[in-house]
Amino acid sequence: MTRIVVLGAGMVGRAIIDDLAAQYEVLAMDRDPRALEKCRARQVETQAADLSDPDTITEATAAADLVVGAVPGFMGRQTLKTVLQVGKPVVDISFFLGDTAELDQLAKDRGVVAVMDAGVAPGMSNFILGHHAAAMDVHGFRCVVGGLPRVRTWPWQYKAPFSPIDVLEEYTRPARFRERGQEVVRPALSEPERMDFPGIGSLEAFNTDGLRTLLDSYPDIPNMVEKTLRYHGHRELMEILRESGFLSTEPVKVNDSNIIPLDLTARLLFDQWELKDGEEEFTVMRIDVEGEEQGTPIHYRYDLLDRTDPVGGWSSMSRTTGYACTAMVDLVLAGKIKTPGLHPLEDIGAVDGSFPRVMDYLRDRNVVYEMTRLEGE
Repeated sequence: MTRIVVLGAGMVGRAIIDDLAAQYEVLAMDRDPRALEKCRARQVETQAADLSDPDTITEATAAADLVVGAVPGFMGRQTLKTVLQVGKPVVDISFFLGDTAELDQLAKDRGVVAVMDAGVAPGMSNFILGHHAAAMDVHGFRCVVGGLPRVRTWPWQYKAPFSPIDVLEEYTRPARFRERGQEVVRPALSEPERMDFPGIGSLEAFNTDGLRTLLDSYPDIPNMVEKTLRYHGHRELMEILRESGFLSTEPVKVNDSNIIPLDLTARLLFDQWELKDGEEEFTVMRIDVEGEEQGTPIHYRYDLLDRTDPVGGWSSMSRTTGYACTAMVDLVLAGKIKTPGLHPLEDIGAVDGSFPRVMDYLRDRNVVYEMTRLEGE
């Protein structure tokens, strides 16, 4: 039986483990025994381990047919590198920073397929653009996305489905996008705009650095932008924290200790932003792809509105991210992605037959991207 090792059993990791365990032999690894305890009811093998230790990962993945990386972003690069050094195909959801050329070459040298950013955005947004860019001349791409609690609570009006440190990093990293063919860099949280969504109401969109690999993959698309969605008021609070130094990584001396403000802020927010058992949330995303198809102006719009699963209790973010990941696992194990190397999801969206297979896979799990053809440019 196919054996899959999942590195990380957090909120998203557990959804991945649960989905894969229905078809495959799964080993779940995490440093937190409490997270693993929640996996045991799903009849998976578990192992408490320090995933920052390369030797531990090397030993655990030696007998794997495929590995899934579901560790926090700050651990993602080293974890993926270790798996590739072992020579195992891997699907990774961690959002790590920096150049990926070394990892791409390592995957090619080991002769294995590695899929990166296998989530929602980056992830499915890349996949959708890759699908259309293979069949049309794209002039514009726009993605707005956010995961939010159903109930707004003072003061933050936000709950994080993953570590606050990863969210706060999005609020400090400059946002890169393309405007009329020119690369543009603007501060995160800048250029807020109101957007209305059926079934939700009014949200605020603002610049974040979410295009990731798309800027390099499609240098000829003149207009590309990604924005994050939050309830009104949250953005301004975070801007105040950032401009006041609370999100700085520069140590500050307090009494006889050096304290990194970002570490303290993230620790204080951890409990306040944590989704408690029974708290409902939703994921909303809108993707617009505009251009020409066979000489005809065309505009495709994809809308996702996904809510907490009332039966299984899975959060929307864990399902939408986790099942995007397991859909990529399905493609890799089915031999649909054959070229060794590091693949962002736009590469996979362009593979013949991958788009309907992934969309059907997600639909079977009640994650539905509604597509509308709008009037062209």
